[in-house]
Amino acid sequence: MEDCIFCKIIKREIPSDIVYEDDEIIAFKDIHPAAPIHILVIPKKHIPSLVELEKEDEALIGKIYTVINKIAEAQGVKEKGYRVIVNCGRDGGQEVGHLHFHLLAGTKLGEKIV
Repeated sequence: MEDCIFCKIIKREIPSDIVYEDDEIIAFKDIHPAAPIHILVIPKKHIPSLVELEKEDEALIGKIYTVINKIAEAQGVKEKGYRVIVNCGRDGGQEVGHLHFHLLAGTKLGEKIV
């Protein structure tokens, strides 16, 4: 199987602007931001989408949300607010077949669904 673009970023085969990394999670700035702050937070384990989650992934997903809070604090938006979006499947707007969480902030986000 050919690696997805996010797996290539994890392996440093494609450059990215990394804002957080540990053994299980990496976060980097989106190259096509939908808000002044648009960071993608992904597990290093290749999980194609939410529907592919296994029981063993529960702790990892919880950790991702903890990391999102840390990133929001580091970006100075934790108190003002931010949005987290997970697209699932083609009809849900998922463009890359690797589970990822969009952290959007830096402006007042409207009612529009991104």
